[in-house]
Amino acid sequence: MCMKNWQETEAIFRRLQQLTADGAGAALAMIVSIKGSTYRRPGAKLLIEPDGRMMGNVSGGCLEQDVRETGLAIIKSGEAQCVHYDTSDIEDKVWGMGLGCNGEVDLFIQRITEEDHAEFIEQMCNWLHGDEAFAVRTELAGPNRGALYIREAEGTETGLSDDVFIERLDPPPTFLICGAGDDAIPLARLAHEVGFRVVMADHRSAYLTAERFPDTRARVKVRPEDALSKLSLNARTLAVVKTHALQHDAAWVQRLLETDTPYIGVLGPRDRRDEIMNQVDPSQHPRIYGPVGLDVGGEGPEQVAASIVAEALAVWHGRQAGHLRDRKTAIHSE
Repeated sequence: MCMKNWQETEAIFRRLQQLTADGAGAALAMIVSIKGSTYRRPGAKLLIEPDGRMMGNVSGGCLEQDVRETGLAIIKSGEAQCVHYDTSDIEDKVWGMGLGCNGEVDLFIQRITEEDHAEFIEQMCNWLHGDEAFAVRTELAGPNRGALYIREAEGTETGLSDDVFIERLDPPPTFLICGAGDDAIPLARLAHEVGFRVVMADHRSAYLTAERFPDTRARVKVRPEDALSKLSLNARTLAVVKTHALQHDAAWVQRLLETDTPYIGVLGPRDRRDEIMNQVDPSQHPRIYGPVGLDVGGEGPEQVAASIVAEALAVWHGRQAGHLRDRKTAIHSE
């Protein structure tokens, strides 16, 4: 499952909670099946509000307006629909758009209302605020068409079978930033935007403000020598150490190496990195990524942030971070 799905789904259901509480309905479109090359994967969602506003996406922009019109009609009629799009037809045989994306997409679009879905929306919001994987079953046909059920994630995978779509939702990994200086602001923002759950750690409370880091899951006042239970460090945590103080950075690296954290990025030049690595067991060196980031020639906080987040994504997905033009297998293959 794409780790971005959790964050997008949470935002959509928080918005649905507001809309239905105000007595307004909305249409929810979701990809249930794909074939060939597509921009989004099964489970991607698009929310269409009665005034035409949208949240989320199900393509790179080529399908949204058509889905919007269908969604607006469904808000009025209440009749759920399965819609098929073939974006592989370059010769305009389907819609006259000449999209040529080389893929087929099946969407299920239904009306969501307070009367029919208030309990389910509340359950979804509670699950999405938590830390446990779960699954959602959607009936696409039959007398219960459009029915939504939450179930345990164990033994489930995202997929379509016998007119039932199952979406497995796994909580995204945590992106821990040790050091809340000014250059951490674009890093936290970008890490959140790509789908990580961002946690800030610093001993200076004045730096750990909502104004500076509005999209973080937690802002924890802590030193590396303190108890770190509030940080929930585990194998689903990727950490970047950037306090700009060698002693603090070294202490953070030592503490992080005591956990299962698979990625410990260290900001700074090689000689500074070497001073830190000389203090740790050589068997732990592969977990330390320093200087942190991919070699993209980045300069300045924003470009450095892009370099770091790209490297973290590659490590999390087990990729070598090469050029996609050189990849011999499908982009989204495991």
